[in-house]
Amino acid sequence: MFPQYLQAQAPADSNFHLYLLIGQSNMAGRGPLDAASKQNDPRILMLDSLHHWVQATDPVHFDKPAFVGVGPAISFAQTMLNGNPAIRIGLIPCAWGGSPVNVWEPSAIYLKVAHPYDDAIRRTQIAMQQGVLKGILWHQGESDNDSTHAKVYLEKLTALIQRLRADLQQPYLPFVAGEIGHFNKTTLINPVINQLPQRVSGTAVVSAKDLTDKGDKLHFDTPSARELGKRYAAAMQLLQQTKK
Repeated sequence: MFPQYLQAQAPADSNFHLYLLIGQSNMAGRGPLDAASKQNDPRILMLDSLHHWVQATDPVHFDKPAFVGVGPAISFAQTMLNGNPAIRIGLIPCAWGGSPVNVWEPSAIYLKVAHPYDDAIRRTQIAMQQGVLKGILWHQGESDNDSTHAKVYLEKLTALIQRLRADLQQPYLPFVAGEIGHFNKTTLINPVINQLPQRVSGTAVVSAKDLTDKGDKLHFDTPSARELGKRYAAAMQLLQQTKK
């Protein structure tokens, strides 16, 4: 069990809804920045690398500064705000480009410097001093998209969800995963990911059908990354309604 970090002096704001963003590069965002990337909504915040809440703009992530761009985070938050003017959204970016599922375990090290799972728990506990965790978004699978890794992927993803819920002390925390782009050379991992809702309650999978890449057959382009974020929001809202 991970230690709980020092509690804030004031109680957490129940209208500050937090979402943990984990996975690899398509969650971090690799879509080219555009004019809309710098527009912000004061109701959408993100936890920066120094654990400060700042107004959210793309790029939200900072895993690989030379490559980060537009991902699904901002459009997800915008959609979650629709029809709910009383809330604010807090994004907790923790994705790592290129990370396979097996580094999303306690004490695992990635690229000799990152501890993806441990850092995600730590940052989320810090964020929860001021808000209420409402769900987790996961986009990962490109690094496990082969016959060998796909065979054990569902087992590893199931274990990851169980650990996250235990360490964050929310046994029914909604969890939404996303398909990898259908434009990949092979998509062996997608049929596996789509089994998740039958394996683990309180989970959903969003389709990547009809989304396009930015020319590398790997990363979503900017419009598709934003559409993916809207799909994540629709799935998350449905899970939250079911949870009630």
